[in-house]
Amino acid sequence: MILDLCGGTGARRFWSGEVALELVPTSIQDACLWVNRVHRHHRAPVGGLFAIGLAEDSEIVGVAIVGRPVARGSQDGWTAEVTRVAVQEGIKNGNSKLYGACWRAARALGYRRLITYTLDTESGTSLKAAGWKIVGRVRGRSWDTPSRPRIDKHPLQGKLRWEADA
Repeated sequence: MILDLCGGTGARRFWSGEVALELVPTSIQDACLWVNRVHRHHRAPVGGLFAIGLAEDSEIVGVAIVGRPVARGSQDGWTAEVTRVAVQEGIKNGNSKLYGACWRAARALGYRRLITYTLDTESGTSLKAAGWKIVGRVRGRSWDTPSRPRIDKHPLQGKLRWEADA
């Protein structure tokens, strides 16, 4: 349940059991360090547009990074992409809170569309709880090509494309 703005700082507080979760500003650099420590199957993205932190008792317990869409076809100037969300195990509703905050922040910056992807084996419960909808399926593939050899460090399975519900 959302409580209110706290102490004029602009941070939003949420109850997670007995402890309040608070949205806090964070740098993309710090968020990337957190992702590299906590995310289950991806490294941090190279950059981003903005990042949001989630704190419990003044300690960061999760982050989200929003950037330009990875897919060229989605780079229309009005679309942003949640490229990573990483929350410490056991933090109830943390992912949903971050996804919701990303959409509010993106809209405030003038974006009309916010997308993200999950592996097709992931349930998407946090996205559903934050009001996101599945808008497509994407086949997994390697980025390795003869003209530009690469070592795949990411899952190659299918993905679901989600969009924040306006």
